[in-house]
Amino acid sequence: MTQFQSVKAETGETFGDPIAVNDVSDVAVACQKAQDAFDVYRATTREDRAAFLEDIADQIMAIGDALVDAATSESGLPTARIEGERGRTCGQLRMFAGVVRRGGWQQLRIDPAMPDRSPLPRPDLRLRMVPLGPVAVFGASNFPIAFSTAGGDTASALAAGCPVVVKGHPAHPQTGALVADAIAKAVRNAGLPEGVFQHLVGPSNELGAALVQDPRIAAVGFTGSRAGGLALQSLAQKREVPIPVYAEMSSINPVLLLPHALKDKGAALGTAFVGSLTMGAGQFCTNPGLVLAIEGEGLDAFIDAAQTAVKDAAPQTMLTPNIRDAYGKAVDTLSQCDGVEEIAKGDEGDKTHGGAAVFQTAGDKFLSDKSLQAEMFGSASLIVRCKDEDELVRIIDSLEGQLTATLHMDDADAAIAGRMIPHLERRVGRILANGWPTGVEVGHAMVHGGPYPSTTDARMTSVGSLAIDRYLRPVSYQNIPQDLLPPELRDANAGDGVPRLVDGEPA
Repeated sequence: MTQFQSVKAETGETFGDPIAVNDVSDVAVACQKAQDAFDVYRATTREDRAAFLEDIADQIMAIGDALVDAATSESGLPTARIEGERGRTCGQLRMFAGVVRRGGWQQLRIDPAMPDRSPLPRPDLRLRMVPLGPVAVFGASNFPIAFSTAGGDTASALAAGCPVVVKGHPAHPQTGALVADAIAKAVRNAGLPEGVFQHLVGPSNELGAALVQDPRIAAVGFTGSRAGGLALQSLAQKREVPIPVYAEMSSINPVLLLPHALKDKGAALGTAFVGSLTMGAGQFCTNPGLVLAIEGEGLDAFIDAAQTAVKDAAPQTMLTPNIRDAYGKAVDTLSQCDGVEEIAKGDEGDKTHGGAAVFQTAGDKFLSDKSLQAEMFGSASLIVRCKDEDELVRIIDSLEGQLTATLHMDDADAAIAGRMIPHLERRVGRILANGWPTGVEVGHAMVHGGPYPSTTDARMTSVGSLAIDRYLRPVSYQNIPQDLLPPELRDANAGDGVPRLVDGEPA
C-alpha cells in the first residue's frame, strides 16, 4: 500500500505516522457509496439534517488541541489563526443548520389551478428546490480547516441534502483525517449511511481527476489556483454528462485610495496596508495585491510608510515549498518588468519562508501590460499611480474579475466613490469601504465570489448562506395530487412556517 507523511511547513521535516494513499479504485467505491446514500439522505427531515450539521460542529470541537496542533504543524499558521478557523468552521455548520430548519432554501412557489381562466385554464403548478446529488469537494491549501474537509463547500452541500466525497489537500493530511473522523462519527450518531460523507487522501492529481470524472458525481466545489480550477472544469465539461464546477480561483483584489482619504491619512493607510498584505504570509485569496491611487498629496506618504513597514516585516512560514517557490518566481518576474519599480523588499527568508515585496508602476504602463494583473500568492503587491480620475476608471474597466474591491474614502470623496462603484460592480463580488479585504465574514449577506477568473460562476458564492444554492436545482410539479406532492408543497402544510410564494405573493 502506498503511503506518505505529513510535513512540518516551517522546517520541511516529515512527522507523524505514515498515511495510506487512496487510489482510483477507492474513488469508484466512494462514489458508489455516495450514490447509494443519496436518496436516504435527501429524504431526511429539516430538523434531522440540521441536528446532524450541529453534531458535526460538536464533534470537531471535541477533537480539542490535537486538531490545532496538527493544523499549525502542517500549515505553519499560528495557533490563534487555527483556533479562529476552527470556530469559523463550526459557526458555519451551525449557521447552515439554522438555514435548513427555516426552510427558505427550498424556494417554495405555488400557482394554484385556475380552471375557469380564459382563454386557457391554468394548471396547478408547484415548485421546490431539490439537491443535485453527490458532490466532490477539494480541500484548500491555505485554510486547513475552514475551506477544507468540513469547510464551506462541504457544509453547504450537506445542508442541501447532497452526500459529499472530499479530496483532502495533501499539505494537511493529519488535519483532514481528524476532521473526517469527526464527521464520520456524526454520520453514525445520526443513523445515516456511511456514504453521506467520505474522505480520500493522496498527493497525486490522478485521484482528483478520477473523482471529477466519476459519473455519480453531480457537482464540484474547489478553492485553489486558477490552473487547478480550470483543469477540473475542463474535465467536468468533457464528461458524457457535464457537471458544474464551482471553483474559487485567483484574485488581486484592488484597493482604491481616494484623494481626500489619501491626503488626510496616507501614512496610516500605508502601514495598515502592509499589515493586511503580510497577514498569513499573504496566502489569502483576498490579499490586497493591487493598489490604485491618483497622483497627489498623500500618495508619497503612503508609499514611504509602506516601504518602512515592508522592511520591518519578518519573513513568514509559507504553506508548502512549492507555494514558496511559485511566490518567489512571481516576485522575480514582476521585478524584471520594464516600467515597474521596486519600493521595498523584506527579508526573503529561505525555502519555507517568504518575505514581503511592494512595487509601483504608472497607470499607462499597467493598462498596456496584462501580465501586471497576475496574482502573486504571497505578501506582494503592486501600486499603480494613476494620472487622473478618468485613467483610474479605465484601469478598473481593464481588470479581470475579482473577489473584492476596497474603497478608502472620507466624506469628501463621496462623488468619486459614487462614480467608481458602478464600474466595480461589473468586476467584483464584494465592495468594501475603509477596511481591508483580508477576512471574510460568514453570514447571510456575504458574497465570496466574483466574475471570471476569480470564480468559474459569477452567480455564486462559496461563503454565506447563499452557498447552498450551488447544490440545488428547481423541480416543478404540475397537477400532481396532494398526497403525492412533497410534504412542503401540500396545502395542509401551508402553516408550517416555511416561506412560500402563492401567485407570486408571500403567504
